[in-house]
Amino acid sequence: MPEHILFLTGKLAEKSLHKVLEAMQPTEFTYRVHNLGLSVAGLMTADMIRRRLPDAMGAQRVLVPGLCAGNLEETGRHLGVPVERGPEDLKDLPEFFGRNRIAPDLSRYDVRIFAEIVDAPHLDVATILRRAAAYAADGADVIDLGCLPGQAFPHLEEAVAALREAGYRVSVDSMEPDELLRGGKAGADYLLSLKESTLWVAEEVAATPVLIPEHPADMESLVRAMEVLQRKNRTFIADPILDPIHFGFTHSIVRYHELRHRFPEAEIMMGIGNLTELTDADTNGMNALLLGIVSELGITNILTTQVSPHCRSAVREVDSARRMMYAAREANSLPRGLSGDLLALHERKPFPYTADEIREFAAAIRDPSFRIQISEQGIHIYNRDGLHTDIDPFRLFPFLHLEQDGSHAFYIGVELARAQIAWQLGKRYRQDQELGWGSAVPKKDEGPRESYQTPGPTLAPGKKEAS
Repeated sequence: MPEHILFLTGKLAEKSLHKVLEAMQPTEFTYRVHNLGLSVAGLMTADMIRRRLPDAMGAQRVLVPGLCAGNLEETGRHLGVPVERGPEDLKDLPEFFGRNRIAPDLSRYDVRIFAEIVDAPHLDVATILRRAAAYAADGADVIDLGCLPGQAFPHLEEAVAALREAGYRVSVDSMEPDELLRGGKAGADYLLSLKESTLWVAEEVAATPVLIPEHPADMESLVRAMEVLQRKNRTFIADPILDPIHFGFTHSIVRYHELRHRFPEAEIMMGIGNLTELTDADTNGMNALLLGIVSELGITNILTTQVSPHCRSAVREVDSARRMMYAAREANSLPRGLSGDLLALHERKPFPYTADEIREFAAAIRDPSFRIQISEQGIHIYNRDGLHTDIDPFRLFPFLHLEQDGSHAFYIGVELARAQIAWQLGKRYRQDQELGWGSAVPKKDEGPRESYQTPGPTLAPGKKEAS
């Protein structure tokens, strides 16, 4: 027997809810829609349900609007059946019930993130630790101490020791062999970067070396250095170097492909700052594309930076991208419909309601409270006194008569500003909620993250292993 579900809603959404459920033509459940006796479904609370609903009307489960506030477990005990929040927007019910998609597992990944503190010599140890904590919270697996040419780093050993004591894995990034040697002896896990001419440093310390070409684009020197360490059964990571656009970018992508072809089992790193930092474009799309290349080539290490202000969320973006690409590769699918974390500016379905549907809602309103929605036609604000639509909030204000109510005017101003931004960019707008910006902003109340676990055999293209 299919499950019988009771959908609770309000007066304004009742008709739309029926339309959505009828269009779904569900076979896995039967349903009943019940108007709980309020106008706006989003204002429903758990206490209200307990007061107005004496029983579950024969249902095995009760589904309430996603914005329903209160303790639903207690409500479920009152009704004797589970009470669950549905999506915040009823137009998302098909997706909520798994239509056309399987909920992706975004907990897994196989790319290690090195997050570089580029100005470490200028920072005291306490500041380095704070920066490391922020990077780790955003998803970094290794804290990279960036040394500066010609700049002394007298507290390098102290910084490495403090980071290690705090539980971080550490890399030291320098072109000076002496600094790399100091970092390795202090306990760094990785050294960036050794060349064919400086391989002797690897003989002195236990840290894993990251190898680069002797000179830019000198692949053969990189290959020779790799072969030396292979003969010694020494673990290493190879980095053919990603160049900036118009300074060899396309050729450098080819080098990564060539290196993977020549060394199917080698562990490879891609440093992506030369693209993200040196291109005036939003970084979430660039990081998605680069992590797609990384996924195809079986690259398992990324070095990223957050120097330029427009790169301030680079670590979070790379973390989101590595999870999304892993899930897509595992499912043998396109990286689409898995996560909205990298859709910071636009959304795939920004306008769930048409202007005609919003006009229907507005016609049913009988109270003075303002409702705000957006459609492709613009911003809509309405109450019992009428519906007004425009793309400029300033042209809406004269119709609202808020001159005598400063606090209400402030609230409406904030909401109309959010609605305008959402309409301009093509984002979801929900009254009384902040706009969603994906990985571009920190997530509130974010839970703990899984740490990277180094794969046994190094990944080759087509091989998959998760943390």
